Amino acid sequence: MNIKTELEKTIPAVLPVQLNDLDLDPEKIKAIMINEVVPSDPSQDFYGSPDPDYLKTTIPLFQKAGLPAQNIQDILQTGIYITNAVKTPKSDYTIERSTIETSLPFLEKELSLFPNTKVIMLMGDVAKKAFNMLTKKATGKNAVPSTSTYKLRTTELYYETIRIIPSYIITGGNILIEKSKAQMASQDITTMLRLIQ
Repeated sequence: MNIKTELEKTIPAVLPVQLNDLDLDPEKIKAIMINEVVPSDPSQDFYGSPDPDYLKTTIPLFQKAGLPAQNIQDILQTGIYITNAVKTPKSDYTIERSTIETSLPFLEKELSLFPNTKVIMLMGDVAKKAFNMLTKKATGKNAVPSTSTYKLRTTELYYETIRIIPSYIITGGNILIEKSKAQMASQDITTMLRLIQ
């Protein structure tokens, strides 16, 4: 299945959106990591080539978590799919609620493509907000409490039968500076890896 083709088939794009042009077997995906926003240059996204910026911070977090990943294929083969909540590059420092809402139909459909999902990791506040918007639409309530991420990390949260792990953004230069967040993100990835074994 091609992710981009599936999403374009069902949702007409109002704005130009960046979707993962990726072929994979959806049955093999056990965990989904939702990052915040696509980069302004699509070739720097997780599935860009040959050495995308988004993987320069992501791969070391997986390695620290105990997965000897060298590239995105190693991550996919472990049963982990990474995507972005917002499918259009940000134009300001912050991402407006309306921008998240524009991408929600794509994210909702994307999550529905994977029938065997056991874990969803929410990498950063925008991912957490987007996921809560989806769950509130479906159930009338947020899946993730509006509490600081560091306080939620030890709480077992579920949406239906899927374990939800709020964590920290895995892309951008800040993760290299904020060592404690990088440490916590890699610990959260370790938890995810354990849950999908």
